[in-house]
Amino acid sequence: MRVYPWILRGGREVFRTLDLPLLGALLALMAVGLAVLHSIGGPVRSQALHFVLGLGTLWLLSRVALPRLRAWTPWLYAASMLPLLAVYVVGTGKYGRRWLNLGLFYLQPSELLKLGLPLMIAWYLHQRRLPPSPRTVAVSALLIGVPAVLILLQPNLGTATLVTASGVFALLLAGLHWGWVGAGLGGLAVAAPLAWFGLLRQYQKDRVLTFLDPAADALGTGWNILQSRIAIGSGGWQGRGWGRGTQATLDFLPESTTDFAFSVLAEEFGWLGVVALLLLYLFVVGRCLWIAAQARDTHSRLLAGSLGLAFFVYVLVNGGMISGLLPVVGVPMPLISYGGTAAVSLLAGFGLVMAVRAHRPVHAG
Repeated sequence: MRVYPWILRGGREVFRTLDLPLLGALLALMAVGLAVLHSIGGPVRSQALHFVLGLGTLWLLSRVALPRLRAWTPWLYAASMLPLLAVYVVGTGKYGRRWLNLGLFYLQPSELLKLGLPLMIAWYLHQRRLPPSPRTVAVSALLIGVPAVLILLQPNLGTATLVTASGVFALLLAGLHWGWVGAGLGGLAVAAPLAWFGLLRQYQKDRVLTFLDPAADALGTGWNILQSRIAIGSGGWQGRGWGRGTQATLDFLPESTTDFAFSVLAEEFGWLGVVALLLLYLFVVGRCLWIAAQARDTHSRLLAGSLGLAFFVYVLVNGGMISGLLPVVGVPMPLISYGGTAAVSLLAGFGLVMAVRAHRPVHAG
């Protein structure tokens, strides 16, 4: 009988670094994602394996000593940039060079920057006087801008936007003056025409034009968003029921397992399901911000806060995209849409958030 207390203590030690409320919410999101994939005959087993790998990564990173991680951050940032450069040489993809074929699986290098960039900006800012000075802002902008431009040139506008947001949020949490924000928005307004004529591919321009008037080419570029709106609207208040949606099962809705998986959920579970899922997302974001507020130092606070807010942007962009409020930029719904690299990188990020929680001051509770 004496062995049971030892096993219990051992179990508590194994799971000591996990934040159970946050983990429970993530497991619920993953269960919903698998249910949506199953309802439309998607690759459930493959995604489940991705989730298992992601949860293992989450557990490992939750146990990382943050001072040691902070010391290794510049090297991790540099290492995450190498595959991003390699993709221009040996990369593959439908719309450009975005993936690396590693034999057993395909790696999307831009996903690594969703972790590497917040880590780097938090590392750089924590040893500077805050709020950040103009020189600090300039160096941070360079650290953010280089990988963002490399991702944009793949071309991958959606991921470039998300990666940039993760770095900008770290700056905002560090006390960035709103004047800098206004200057940045002004710079984007000036650069927009240059990007339109010099950087964006034709299919990206078509997405913007479709956003402005999807009915102008209802059977072509406007098809995806119009079918997505039909799926959302036909779900009504309670939805058609699990597995009874028609837009995806009858192949009216393209990319139903990836970009438009949330549309499938809206049709099958209705507004009740949509609201429940959004509340679950809000809980995850709120929990990350609470952990950030309880952090023991500036580095931990900036890291957990920027990762939580970046997760919010992923949800916001996909929700706006599938409802026609934002242009379609190929951003999946976190843990609902199919995607191996995205799932593992997201869960790895939450592992870092849990590491912040595990190393909080004792009096924080």
